[in-house]
Amino acid sequence: MPKLWNDTITAHRQAVRDALLDTTASLVAENGLASVTMTQIAEQAGIGRATLYKYFPDVESIMRAWHERRVGGHLQQMAEIVERGGSVEQRLEKVLGTYAMIDHEHHHGELVAVLHQGGHVGHAQAHLQELVRALLVEGAEAGVVRSDVPADELARYSLSALSATSSLRSKAAVRRLVTVTLSGLRAQTDG
Repeated sequence: MPKLWNDTITAHRQAVRDALLDTTASLVAENGLASVTMTQIAEQAGIGRATLYKYFPDVESIMRAWHERRVGGHLQQMAEIVERGGSVEQRLEKVLGTYAMIDHEHHHGELVAVLHQGGHVGHAQAHLQELVRALLVEGAEAGVVRSDVPADELARYSLSALSATSSLRSKAAVRRLVTVTLSGLRAQTDG
């Protein structure tokens, strides 16, 4: 087959997959996970059930794929913050603040148990921890992040502390927790 044909088929399949993910997420948000059926998804997406089953075996697998795509987008967003430039302090604050807000806004409700199954969450956590660790190393070399604790431990500390944001009631509380976490990372000065 010509390359153009293959590219067109690939793009079509990706568009159908994206539509299925978005449709399912919308139906689950409206009705709850237990109420959504594969028939509803097919009807809402405008495809046949047989076609839907070629892509996914059940609603939970669609939601896990949707979550994997969303997590990938969040990681990309934080990587772009790091690459954008600015001082290491600014980038570290922005990355940790973004992570905290994501955690605050998205980690509660009935879907967490279903969505956090599978290896993508572990891989994403490892990727995020490495991203934060690299910023901390850069900050320690610049003298703005403490160097008396290994960067890997500081990265774990930061992400663990900020995982508490899912239980906080307001964005102001999230920002306060980010501020406290950042103060624990600062280089110690004499006097």
